[in-house]
Amino acid sequence: MRAEIIAVGTELLLGQIVNTNAQYLSKGLAELGIDVYYQTVVGDNKDRLIEVIRLARSRADLLVFTGGLGPTMDDLTRDALAEYLGRDVELHEPTMNKIESLFAGRGMTFVESNRRQALLVEGATPLRNDTGLAVGNALSVDGTHYLLLPGPPREMKPMFDNDGTAWLKQLTGETLSLHSVMLKFAGIGESLLEETLIDLIREQNDPTIATYAKEGEVTVRVSTKARDSAEAQRKLEAALTEIRRRTESYLYAEEDVSIESKVVQLLTEQRRTVSLAESCTGGMVSQLITMIPGSADVFQGGVVSYSNLMKHRQLGVPNELLDGPDAPGAVSEETAAAMAEGVLKAADSDFALSVTGVAGPAASEGKPVGLVFVGLAQKGQPTRVDKLQLSGDREGIRLRAAKRSLYTLWQALTGRA
Repeated sequence: MRAEIIAVGTELLLGQIVNTNAQYLSKGLAELGIDVYYQTVVGDNKDRLIEVIRLARSRADLLVFTGGLGPTMDDLTRDALAEYLGRDVELHEPTMNKIESLFAGRGMTFVESNRRQALLVEGATPLRNDTGLAVGNALSVDGTHYLLLPGPPREMKPMFDNDGTAWLKQLTGETLSLHSVMLKFAGIGESLLEETLIDLIREQNDPTIATYAKEGEVTVRVSTKARDSAEAQRKLEAALTEIRRRTESYLYAEEDVSIESKVVQLLTEQRRTVSLAESCTGGMVSQLITMIPGSADVFQGGVVSYSNLMKHRQLGVPNELLDGPDAPGAVSEETAAAMAEGVLKAADSDFALSVTGVAGPAASEGKPVGLVFVGLAQKGQPTRVDKLQLSGDREGIRLRAAKRSLYTLWQALTGRA
């Protein structure tokens, strides 16, 4: 079954609210084995809404609406669909009784427009609203199925999860559900990862393979439709095994977690600690780590040594590395190593990370924007420094540098350095 989600509301088009309903419904429909091919947003205009219905019906078997079921004159979804189908609307007495009881119980004067929330398209199955007043509608006409849900998420979600899902299951009968494994990667860009897997992606049929990128991390989703998790696992295993083989150096998790979460988990399991010396990231690595519950047990602390003075006084970086015509400078392999070794000694931690670089917008010390050095010091081991040339704006470079430093620590914790 192919579905289209139609969100109704001029406020969505104006950017006054975010359409989180579409995300929730897309996920829920996928779990029911229903493919969502299109998402549409339309304002509170009956003629345009009817145009959208006509177009959606030409390319989908199921039209799922959110919004436009309220009491005001611009709540037009039910009216537009009834007009398009050539049907009347009818009063749902149980919903009307609920509305009248609510007003009476609160000692409020009943407003006649609230009757609109108790209306159904003729022949529709009512969907109960446990958290609001507007009744949902579900109906099938000439092979096309229509599901009308309220706009407020606190009303839409329980209606979809309960009566809406039950109605859809009756339509689909025994169906295949979508099962996905989320593979998380760090230390590799989306384009290089795609190139590594390009033959698998081009030849995909079932399971399907798709890459998604955000700053400093890449996700690969491997998906199949199956009757249960055991069948899904059998169908996914060959693809997962091949992806693991090709990407072992970068694959840090097989669930949707951040690299900082994985690092804190590994430090906790190994009963080891880390400290930080940050310059261009300005404490961002520390922030990422401390956002994770349990990080207090593994994070000793950090120093934001933005100036050369702080690098020297707080971390013991020699002045001859920082200043002078022959000095390598604050943005250098030597300074990154000294920063990591200095905070390792000060914090008495098992690991220490350092980050120093040029985040922009202008070059510094004659060095280009995006040049970053990440240092890793470890008790009893030689200090490692990675040289990076990152792209993006100032905030993008800072975040990529922070994520890359966590990837460096992940390598050490997993023996993949």
